[in-house]
Order: sequence, then C-alpha cells, then structure tokens
Amino acid sequence: MLADALTSVLAIVALFAGWFLGWIWLYAIMGIVGAVIIAKWAFTLIREASPILLDKSSSSLGALKIELEQRRNLEVKDLHVWTLAQNHLAAIVSVVPGQDVDSEMIRRDLQKLLPRLSHITVELLTEG
Repeated sequence: MLADALTSVLAIVALFAGWFLGWIWLYAIMGIVGAVIIAKWAFTLIREASPILLDKSSSSLGALKIELEQRRNLEVKDLHVWTLAQNHLAAIVSVVPGQDVDSEMIRRDLQKLLPRLSHITVELLTEG
C-alpha cells in the first residue's frame, strides 16, 4: 500500500509540475519511477512469500534427525519441517521410541533444536 501511495503522490506532483512549469515529460518519468518502485516491492514480496506458499522444507533435516536420534536413543522414521509464516515453523516427526520416551519429551527436544517451531506433531510407532 505504501508503494501504491508513493506512486500516486509522484503522479500528482508530476501533473502539477507539468501544468505550472510546462514539463509535460515529467509525468512519463514519474510513471517509470513508479513502475520501478512497484516492481522492487513485488520482487521482495515474492522472494519472502514463496517459501511459505510453496511449502519449502528446511535444508538441515539430516543433521536435525541425527541430533534427535542421539538425544533420546530412538529411530526417526520420518521428519518434515516447513514454514508456516515468517519466523514460525511446523514439524511432523514419526519415531520408534526407546524405553521411557514419550511424545512430550520428543516435542521438547524438537523445540530446543528449532526454537521457531510453533506446531509439532509427534507420531510414536511400534517396531515391526
């Protein structure tokens, strides 16, 4: 909205300058400047929103999986982490737990390893 307001102000200034000073070329230049401002804003928006909209997964899942397995002596069958919003992640983990391991322990471990986790689903599997 700010970019749109700025281009509108530039267009109004260019119209008045063209009218009072006879600079009819200024309106075209302000149109180009406005297009550049909008294009820059749109590119930034696409760059920031596309990982969220395309459900981009975290690239360090292998290290996270190993760390989680070593902390509780369990086997991670599946781990998926994705972005919900800027600074908010979600995770689904399926594990074969070791002795005396429950889902709450795994949830706390994941929260410590990835502090930005807002939603965690833990699935406990049985061997076999």
